[in-house]
Amino acid sequence: MDAFLPYLRGLRERAAADGRDVLVCGDWNIAHEEADLRNWRGNRRNSGFLPEEREWLGRVYGDGETGAGYVDVVRAMHPGQEGPYSWWSYRGRAFDNDTGWRIDLLVATPHLAERCVKAYVERAASHTERWSDHAPVTAVFEP
Repeated sequence: MDAFLPYLRGLRERAAADGRDVLVCGDWNIAHEEADLRNWRGNRRNSGFLPEEREWLGRVYGDGETGAGYVDVVRAMHPGQEGPYSWWSYRGRAFDNDTGWRIDLLVATPHLAERCVKAYVERAASHTERWSDHAPVTAVFEP
């Protein structure tokens, strides 16, 4: 994490110098806000929701000398909403009860994030129809 934040900052700066944007997609394994996981109270001491992990991700989204200046595209499209979750444990009935985590992120430079018109999780209709413990996260951008 210590090496990745400066890398993201440099990537954004290089892209901006070339008139380009950046979109980093993947399983970040960190739920940034309480709205990003159903059972946040019970996970405050668990990896993926530790204070230092959340603070680091806040720096990815932050501006200034310590921030990388990126935007969480899905959260920007769904402010103040719980989820949409992209990962559910195989234990219990987590998927059926939508007791998930939003840890698969689409993180973009601000100019690209502004062009997002839709962002959603492609959640399977049922537990038996899902193909993984993760679901694809999709965003649609205007040209």
